[in-house]
Amino acid sequence: MFLELTEDNLQQYLADNSKVMVQYAASWCGNCRIMKPKFKKLAAENEDVAFLIVDAEKLPNSRKFANVDNLPTFAAFEGGALVDQVQTNKQEGLIELFNKIK
Repeated sequence: MFLELTEDNLQQYLADNSKVMVQYAASWCGNCRIMKPKFKKLAAENEDVAFLIVDAEKLPNSRKFANVDNLPTFAAFEGGALVDQVQTNKQEGLIELFNKIK
């Protein structure tokens, strides 16, 4: 599943899915736009994991589930809990994080 959240309801997705990857992004963030297709491709290859994009500026409650202080930030959740996160614009960093919940 790949979804861009339009409501501040990340908590519901964390409760409903055992494994969740989140890309925290913003419309003005160039590196976020560069990473989005890579994130989407990883989602297509791993349909058993929920992949969500959260606008870190428009959805402040969803942002609180990770320590987002730079964009893009990627966060891996398992069983509703944050496993780890990384701030990167490199696909290798994203894959390394994903492998922690794979």
